[in-house]
This record gives sequence, C-alpha cells and structure tokens, in this order.
Amino acid sequence: MSFYDAVVPAYLQMLNSLTGLLTKAEAHCAAKKIDPAVLIGSRLFPDMLPFGKQIQLVSDFAAKGCARLTHTEVPSVPDTETTFAELKQRLAKTIDFVKSFKPEQFEGADAKDVTFPAGPDRSVTLKGQQFFSSVSLPNFYFHAATAHGILRHNGVEIGKRDFLGMN
Repeated sequence: MSFYDAVVPAYLQMLNSLTGLLTKAEAHCAAKKIDPAVLIGSRLFPDMLPFGKQIQLVSDFAAKGCARLTHTEVPSVPDTETTFAELKQRLAKTIDFVKSFKPEQFEGADAKDVTFPAGPDRSVTLKGQQFFSSVSLPNFYFHAATAHGILRHNGVEIGKRDFLGMN
C-alpha cells in the first residue's frame, strides 16, 4: 500500500461522514425546534471546545496534514463558521483540497522531515510516517469522535455506522 493510500482515504472517509452528521444534526434541530447555534456551541464539558470548533479542527488536521506531508503550502482558513451550512461548506472545501493531492506527491513522504507548530513558540520535526501516525491522524480522529460525541450527547440519533460513514 502506498503512503497516499494510507493518508488520503482515511481523511476523506471521516470528512464525508461528518458532512452526514451535520445533515442529521441540522434535521434534529429542526424537528426538536432547537436553535442550531445551541448545538453548534455545545460542549461535552465546560473546558472542552464546542462542536463547531471540533469540525474546524478536523478540517484543519486533514488539510494541513496533507500539505505538510507533501511539502506544499499549508492552508490558513479563518474559523468564522457559525451555521450548519457554513460548517458543511468548510468540510466540502477541505474534501476538495484533500482530493486535489495525487499519489506521486506522497512518494517518499513517509521518510521526509515534517516540521509543524507545537505551541505558540515551538515547533517539532518528525519523519512523515511518525507525524501522520502519532500527531495528525490521532488529532484528526480525536476531534471527529468528540464532534460525534457532542451530537450524541445532545440527542441526535446517530451511532457508530454514522461515524464510519456507512449510513
């Protein structure tokens, strides 16, 4: 299996499943007459980031992960989304960005150095494989799972199949 085949499909599966989760969350709000801003601002615990920010971070980890691994320009996207439509649009743009990468861009990327920020005044350099498997992908899945958990906690009728993008 190529490094591209390990990276791109993993990001795309979850980005697409989150798009489906947003659709279900939006329908849930409409059916229960809940202000969508309430759900978008919901957290699992007061010191955790809200649902909307979880979606933004999933988007960032996918886009920036691909860019860093291929040594292409790392996108900078302002976090301005406040509606389901805007969050879906952000995911759609991220999906298009991730789909724009070609397998040859990932050739040898697993062994190349990847430098990334690790705080306000610090950066870390890892080999591509280690960056992907120890930093980018775990953070990507953490924020995706947290977004799913926030929706489930708030009564949106979703399960593991929705998380996996099988519904």
